[in-house]
Amino acid sequence: MKILFFLMFSLLFPLVSLCQQESMSMDMGDSPKGDRLPFYQKIGGRAIYHLYIGDTSVNYSAKNRPALAINGTIPAPTLYFTEGDTAEIYVHNTMMMETSIHWHGLILPNRYDGVSYLTTTPIKMGETHYYTFPIVQNGTYWYHSHSMMQQQSGLYGAIIIHKRNEPPVKEYTLLLSDWTDENPDQVDRSLHNATDWYGIRKGSTQSYAEAIRAGHFKTKLTNEWKRMTAMDVSDVYYDRFLSNGKPENEAPQFKAGDKVKLRIINGSSSTYFWLKYAGSKLTVIANDGKDVEPVDVDRMIVGVSETYDVVVTIPDNKSYEFLATAEDRTKSTSLWLGTGKKVKSEPMPRLKYFEGMKMMNDMMKMDGSMNDMGMKMSLQQMDMNTVMYPEITGDVKPVKDTIIQTPKEIITLNYAMLRSPVKTTLPNIPAKVLHFNLSGNMNRYVWTIDNKTVSETDKILIKKGENVRIILYNGTMMRHPMHLHGHFFRLLNGQGDYSPLKSVVDIMPMETDTLEFAATESGDWFFHCHILYHMMSGMGRIFSYENSPANPEVPDPQAAMKKIYADDRKIHMAAKVGLESNGSDGEVMFANTRYQLQTEWRIGLNNKDGYESESHLGRYVGQMQWWFPYVGWDFRYRKMDGPEKDIFGHISDKDNRKVFCIGVEYTLPLLVKADARFDSDGKLRFQLMREDVPLSKRLRFNFMVNTDREYMAGLRYVVTKYFSVSSHYDSDMGLGAGVTLTY
Repeated sequence: MKILFFLMFSLLFPLVSLCQQESMSMDMGDSPKGDRLPFYQKIGGRAIYHLYIGDTSVNYSAKNRPALAINGTIPAPTLYFTEGDTAEIYVHNTMMMETSIHWHGLILPNRYDGVSYLTTTPIKMGETHYYTFPIVQNGTYWYHSHSMMQQQSGLYGAIIIHKRNEPPVKEYTLLLSDWTDENPDQVDRSLHNATDWYGIRKGSTQSYAEAIRAGHFKTKLTNEWKRMTAMDVSDVYYDRFLSNGKPENEAPQFKAGDKVKLRIINGSSSTYFWLKYAGSKLTVIANDGKDVEPVDVDRMIVGVSETYDVVVTIPDNKSYEFLATAEDRTKSTSLWLGTGKKVKSEPMPRLKYFEGMKMMNDMMKMDGSMNDMGMKMSLQQMDMNTVMYPEITGDVKPVKDTIIQTPKEIITLNYAMLRSPVKTTLPNIPAKVLHFNLSGNMNRYVWTIDNKTVSETDKILIKKGENVRIILYNGTMMRHPMHLHGHFFRLLNGQGDYSPLKSVVDIMPMETDTLEFAATESGDWFFHCHILYHMMSGMGRIFSYENSPANPEVPDPQAAMKKIYADDRKIHMAAKVGLESNGSDGEVMFANTRYQLQTEWRIGLNNKDGYESESHLGRYVGQMQWWFPYVGWDFRYRKMDGPEKDIFGHISDKDNRKVFCIGVEYTLPLLVKADARFDSDGKLRFQLMREDVPLSKRLRFNFMVNTDREYMAGLRYVVTKYFSVSSHYDSDMGLGAGVTLTY
């Protein structure tokens, strides 16, 4: 039905001619085609747009994959305004699911902010939603879906707002994004179930064999002793990175001597990009839509959802590469400026992961908290990942029994360099001070603030007319781009009255940053990590103005909040099924942020081997979630040859065993899980186990031993995300070999 519905709309509503992002010479008066209204009309001071959201398909990696598009394109068409306009935007939903559009970085009435159920009514299937708001600012912004995982599938586009009477300049809008052929919901599920498949795809597994080859066996052992997994700087493997929807794009209209203003938008779902240009330095002139005093740098990193305006020079009649490289350096995307012989930017070398792991070992305590070692870091001024950058540390080469490093002097942008050209001081009134600790853990992919998700906290009440100061500390090993809806905040960076205004702050591991804003609005506003998968995991808060008038877009606030809370309460399924010559063993799990229901089984091929099924329902405790108290039940049938005695002297002589139990599981150093339980027969059992010890890039080892004198050891070679070749020995079932299916 969904395909038929899409085909019907494709026949009835042919696509209109869309403006190109790199050109300002748009035909704004195009007549409508079919039953669709024109994409853009300007009537007096009213800028009127019609956006049609629908299903489509793309082929970025020799595979046709389903996607979502606005007016048939990915990215969506650029929306242009002039400061002082009134925006009138009609969003038409032609999909068979609800959707939304958030106008990122725009100051606008709360009801039009576009967060479904929080500020704005979701746009149901077949419906049209009308947004209207005054354009009270200028700069580079963007828009995207704020529903489910739709942004990852293609629902994002640029917004360019020009100043009144702004003199024309040569400019180009560059929207960077990431693309996965995988269903984003499956990406989210996989992240929550601790798969290392993305590490395999990226070459960042850091197994024991790789550690030995790199001379870092002790580093790897220490890493697991402190109960940490492999070092990485990003979560997801992406098939492509895109510049305005293409792996490589061209802007041949620029000539020698041109100075080009690049309006750069990071519209990715979870990727930071390093930016470099082969033709000149980068002159940064704006950030998050707000002007800053020009600053020249060799390179810069743009956080997820940030925007920058950067001026570059075309030095000759050649084509110069503007290179955007993913932070994990797996792939890149390029924009070629000018025509003629291509001049490439120097590619960024592969990260030295074991050096990063060693650094992480030094900073992490045994309880999972960070050891700041007395350092006060802020404003991106001390990038701990520098130890992994060969272009900074230099290649280590033996020369006549000595070690020589050849570091390069590279000027990299940081927030301390940003200075507003105008004063940004707030009114001299009392401030509400809030302390937020960004928290979480990679083992179960839980991302929180103060170890609580959005659904586990109340709204934070603020008063109109006061100042709000937020002191953010990042206690995790990941960067987090924290975005505040509907406001600009001052980032206190040592520039005093001229501190820059931003709507997103990228806060690096172990950093403390301070931001402040004037509470001038009303209603509820979202503050969250803009890495899509972190936000959906619960890393956010809701600011709520006291005594705000009722929002007509949210007629039932209590029901609406249940919808918002459902995001981080989502239950994720995982399963592993072994099919081997001695029988089958496996498990199925259903889990969310705190709770897990797990069932495991063993079925022997021989009658005497019998079968066993054990289930646990429990809750993870603590920030690192190493404790897991549970209740459970155990069913077992096995033809007994005689009484069996465990190491505590308890005798079992029943062919059939049915018991209830209570217990607790705890994660020990080396990621070994210790499980102690007591059952309704009065029997105590203690068990040690570990799954997926990374022996090599694709080879995994697992084992189990318990006080019932049961034991198991096995190997699994990962072929694909869902398929492995496996073998194991089980004390009950004997030796077997076959395959393991993983979901």
